[in-house]
Amino acid sequence: METTDTGHVIATAGSTDPAKPLVVLLHGRGSNEQDIIGLADHLPEGPAYAAVRAPIAEGGGYAWFANRGIGRPTAESLAETMAWFRAWLDAAAPAGRPVVLVGFSGGAAFAGGLLLADPQRFAGAAVLYGTLPFDAGVPVTPARLEGVPVFVAHGEQDRVIPAELLQRTWDYLHGGSAAAVTSRRDPGGHGITGQTLAELGGWLEGLLNPAGSR
Repeated sequence: METTDTGHVIATAGSTDPAKPLVVLLHGRGSNEQDIIGLADHLPEGPAYAAVRAPIAEGGGYAWFANRGIGRPTAESLAETMAWFRAWLDAAAPAGRPVVLVGFSGGAAFAGGLLLADPQRFAGAAVLYGTLPFDAGVPVTPARLEGVPVFVAHGEQDRVIPAELLQRTWDYLHGGSAAAVTSRRDPGGHGITGQTLAELGGWLEGLLNPAGSR
Protein backbone atom coordinates (compact mmCIF):
# COMPACT_ATOMS: atom_id res chain seq x y z
CA MET A 1 0.00 0.00 0.00
CA GLU A 2 1.23 3.47 -0.82
CA THR A 3 -0.09 6.85 0.30
CA THR A 4 0.84 9.72 -2.02
CA ASP A 5 1.56 13.31 -1.06
CA THR A 6 -1.97 14.19 -2.13
CA GLY A 7 -3.48 11.58 0.20
CA HIS A 8 -4.38 8.96 -2.41
CA VAL A 9 -4.04 5.35 -1.23
CA ILE A 10 -2.66 3.11 -3.97
CA ALA A 11 -1.87 -0.60 -4.27
CA THR A 12 0.57 -1.48 -7.03
CA ALA A 13 1.73 -4.50 -9.01
CA GLY A 14 3.65 -5.24 -12.17
CA SER A 15 6.37 -3.04 -13.61
CA THR A 16 7.95 -0.25 -11.60
CA ASP A 17 9.28 1.44 -14.74
CA PRO A 18 7.61 4.87 -14.99
CA ALA A 19 7.89 4.70 -18.77
CA LYS A 20 5.72 1.59 -19.03
CA PRO A 21 1.98 1.84 -19.70
CA LEU A 22 -0.14 2.26 -16.58
CA VAL A 23 -3.29 0.20 -16.05
CA VAL A 24 -5.49 1.73 -13.34
CA LEU A 25 -7.85 -0.67 -11.55
CA LEU A 26 -11.00 0.90 -10.07
CA HIS A 27 -12.88 -1.14 -7.47
CA GLY A 28 -16.62 -1.40 -6.92
CA ARG A 29 -18.79 0.43 -4.40
CA GLY A 30 -18.14 -0.62 -0.80
CA SER A 31 -14.88 -2.30 -1.77
CA ASN A 32 -11.24 -1.14 -1.72
CA GLU A 33 -7.98 -1.19 -3.63
CA GLN A 34 -6.82 -4.47 -2.10
CA ASP A 35 -9.86 -6.31 -3.44
CA ILE A 36 -9.08 -5.43 -7.07
CA ILE A 37 -5.27 -5.32 -7.27
CA GLY A 38 -5.32 -9.14 -7.38
CA LEU A 39 -6.62 -8.92 -10.95
CA ALA A 40 -3.11 -7.89 -11.98
CA ASP A 41 -1.91 -11.45 -11.34
CA HIS A 42 -4.16 -12.63 -14.18
CA LEU A 43 -3.44 -9.82 -16.64
CA PRO A 44 -0.51 -9.34 -19.02
CA GLU A 45 3.02 -8.85 -17.79
CA GLY A 46 4.69 -5.65 -18.85
CA PRO A 47 2.48 -2.76 -17.70
CA ALA A 48 2.44 -1.16 -14.29
CA TYR A 49 -0.81 -1.74 -12.38
CA ALA A 50 -2.22 0.64 -9.79
CA ALA A 51 -5.41 0.17 -7.79
CA VAL A 52 -6.70 3.41 -6.29
CA ARG A 53 -8.84 3.59 -3.16
CA ALA A 54 -11.99 5.63 -3.78
CA PRO A 55 -12.32 8.74 -1.58
CA ILE A 56 -15.80 8.30 -0.03
CA ALA A 57 -16.34 5.94 2.92
CA GLU A 58 -19.16 3.50 2.14
CA GLY A 59 -20.36 0.31 3.84
CA GLY A 60 -17.04 -0.79 5.29
CA GLY A 61 -15.26 0.15 2.06
CA TYR A 62 -15.19 3.10 -0.30
CA ALA A 63 -17.14 4.63 -3.17
CA TRP A 64 -16.34 6.84 -6.12
CA PHE A 65 -19.35 9.12 -5.92
CA ALA A 66 -22.57 9.90 -4.11
CA ASN A 67 -25.53 8.64 -6.09
CA ARG A 68 -29.24 9.05 -6.70
CA GLY A 69 -29.68 5.28 -6.90
CA ILE A 70 -27.58 2.37 -8.10
CA GLY A 71 -25.54 3.39 -11.13
CA ARG A 72 -26.75 7.00 -11.04
CA PRO A 73 -24.03 9.38 -9.77
CA THR A 74 -24.84 12.90 -8.75
CA ALA A 75 -23.12 15.32 -11.12
CA GLU A 76 -21.51 17.40 -8.37
CA SER A 77 -20.02 14.41 -6.57
CA LEU A 78 -18.75 12.82 -9.77
CA ALA A 79 -17.07 16.06 -10.84
CA GLU A 80 -15.39 16.41 -7.45
CA THR A 81 -14.02 12.87 -7.33
CA MET A 82 -12.87 12.96 -10.95
CA ALA A 83 -10.86 16.10 -10.18
CA TRP A 84 -9.45 14.39 -7.07
CA PHE A 85 -8.46 11.34 -9.14
CA ARG A 86 -6.85 13.40 -11.90
CA ALA A 87 -4.63 15.14 -9.35
CA TRP A 88 -3.04 11.76 -8.65
CA LEU A 89 -3.07 10.58 -12.27
CA ASP A 90 -1.37 13.67 -13.66
CA ALA A 91 1.53 13.08 -11.27
CA ALA A 92 1.65 9.30 -11.79
CA ALA A 93 1.32 9.40 -15.57
CA PRO A 94 2.52 12.63 -17.16
CA ALA A 95 1.60 13.33 -20.78
CA GLY A 96 2.94 10.66 -23.09
CA ARG A 97 2.56 7.68 -20.73
CA PRO A 98 -0.31 5.45 -21.92
CA VAL A 99 -3.06 4.96 -19.35
CA VAL A 100 -5.82 2.35 -19.48
CA LEU A 101 -8.72 2.36 -17.03
CA VAL A 102 -10.27 -0.92 -15.83
CA GLY A 103 -13.35 -0.41 -13.67
CA PHE A 104 -15.71 -2.91 -12.06
CA SER A 105 -19.32 -2.04 -11.09
CA GLY A 106 -19.18 1.41 -9.44
CA GLY A 107 -15.61 1.65 -10.68
CA ALA A 108 -16.91 1.02 -14.20
CA ALA A 109 -19.18 4.06 -13.93
CA PHE A 110 -16.25 6.11 -12.63
CA ALA A 111 -13.98 4.90 -15.44
CA GLY A 112 -16.72 5.78 -17.90
CA GLY A 113 -17.04 9.27 -16.45
CA LEU A 114 -13.31 9.88 -16.72
CA LEU A 115 -13.25 8.62 -20.30
CA LEU A 116 -16.27 10.63 -21.41
CA ALA A 117 -14.93 13.79 -19.78
CA ASP A 118 -11.55 13.53 -21.54
CA PRO A 119 -11.44 10.80 -24.21
CA GLN A 120 -7.98 11.76 -25.48
CA ARG A 121 -6.39 11.31 -22.04
CA PHE A 122 -6.69 7.51 -22.10
CA ALA A 123 -5.40 4.73 -24.31
CA GLY A 124 -8.56 2.75 -23.57
CA ALA A 125 -11.00 1.72 -20.87
CA ALA A 126 -12.73 -1.45 -19.67
CA VAL A 127 -16.28 -1.13 -18.34
CA LEU A 128 -16.93 -4.33 -16.39
CA TYR A 129 -20.40 -5.21 -15.07
CA GLY A 130 -21.45 -1.60 -14.78
CA THR A 131 -23.03 1.36 -16.47
CA LEU A 132 -21.77 4.57 -17.94
CA PRO A 133 -22.70 7.60 -15.79
CA PHE A 134 -25.64 8.93 -17.78
CA ASP A 135 -27.27 12.21 -16.76
CA ALA A 136 -24.34 12.99 -14.47
CA GLY A 137 -22.69 15.99 -16.08
CA VAL A 138 -20.36 14.24 -18.54
CA PRO A 139 -20.97 14.34 -22.31
CA VAL A 140 -22.70 11.31 -23.81
CA THR A 141 -22.93 12.75 -27.29
CA PRO A 142 -22.65 11.12 -30.74
CA ALA A 143 -19.08 10.08 -31.63
CA ARG A 144 -17.79 11.23 -28.23
CA LEU A 145 -15.48 8.18 -28.02
CA GLU A 146 -14.64 7.96 -31.71
CA GLY A 147 -11.89 5.38 -32.20
CA VAL A 148 -11.20 4.94 -28.49
CA PRO A 149 -10.68 1.26 -27.55
CA VAL A 150 -13.33 0.15 -25.04
CA PHE A 151 -13.83 -3.33 -23.55
CA VAL A 152 -17.29 -3.90 -22.12
CA ALA A 153 -18.55 -6.98 -20.26
CA HIS A 154 -22.04 -7.45 -18.83
CA GLY A 155 -23.62 -10.31 -16.92
CA GLU A 156 -26.85 -11.52 -18.45
CA GLN A 157 -28.15 -12.38 -14.97
CA ASP A 158 -26.89 -9.19 -13.31
CA ARG A 159 -29.44 -8.16 -10.67
CA VAL A 160 -27.34 -5.35 -9.15
CA ILE A 161 -27.08 -2.78 -11.93
CA PRO A 162 -30.49 -1.74 -13.31
CA ALA A 163 -31.20 -3.53 -16.58
CA GLU A 164 -32.11 -0.33 -18.40
CA LEU A 165 -28.73 1.21 -17.54
CA LEU A 166 -26.86 -1.86 -18.71
CA GLN A 167 -28.77 -1.84 -22.00
CA ARG A 168 -28.29 1.89 -22.49
CA THR A 169 -24.55 1.47 -21.90
CA TRP A 170 -24.34 -1.44 -24.33
CA ASP A 171 -26.29 0.43 -27.00
CA TYR A 172 -24.31 3.65 -26.67
CA LEU A 173 -20.91 1.96 -26.73
CA HIS A 174 -21.83 -0.18 -29.73
CA GLY A 175 -23.58 2.65 -31.56
CA GLY A 176 -23.56 6.36 -30.96
CA SER A 177 -20.25 6.60 -29.13
CA ALA A 178 -18.23 5.46 -32.20
CA ALA A 179 -15.81 3.70 -29.84
CA ALA A 180 -13.71 0.76 -31.01
CA VAL A 181 -15.60 -1.78 -28.91
CA THR A 182 -14.68 -5.28 -27.80
CA SER A 183 -17.57 -6.80 -25.90
CA ARG A 184 -18.70 -9.84 -23.99
CA ARG A 185 -22.06 -10.88 -22.58
CA ASP A 186 -21.35 -13.17 -19.69
CA PRO A 187 -24.04 -15.76 -18.86
CA GLY A 188 -23.52 -15.16 -15.15
CA GLY A 189 -24.40 -12.34 -12.78
CA HIS A 190 -22.60 -9.42 -11.17
CA GLY A 191 -19.08 -10.76 -10.96
CA ILE A 192 -15.94 -11.10 -13.08
CA THR A 193 -15.68 -14.63 -14.47
CA GLY A 194 -12.53 -16.42 -15.54
CA GLN A 195 -13.50 -16.19 -19.21
CA THR A 196 -14.11 -12.46 -18.99
CA LEU A 197 -10.78 -12.01 -17.23
CA ALA A 198 -9.04 -14.01 -19.98
CA GLU A 199 -10.66 -11.91 -22.70
CA LEU A 200 -9.81 -8.72 -20.85
CA GLY A 201 -6.19 -9.87 -20.69
CA GLY A 202 -6.14 -10.53 -24.41
CA TRP A 203 -7.63 -7.10 -25.08
CA LEU A 204 -5.01 -5.41 -22.91
CA GLU A 205 -2.22 -7.37 -24.54
CA GLY A 206 -3.34 -6.34 -27.99
CA LEU A 207 -3.84 -2.74 -26.93
CA LEU A 208 -0.54 -2.20 -25.14
CA ASN A 209 1.70 -4.72 -26.85
CA PRO A 210 0.38 -5.07 -30.41
CA ALA A 211 3.69 -6.30 -31.82
CA GLY A 212 3.91 -9.09 -29.26
CA SER A 213 7.21 -7.86 -27.85
CA ARG A 214 7.99 -7.41 -24.17
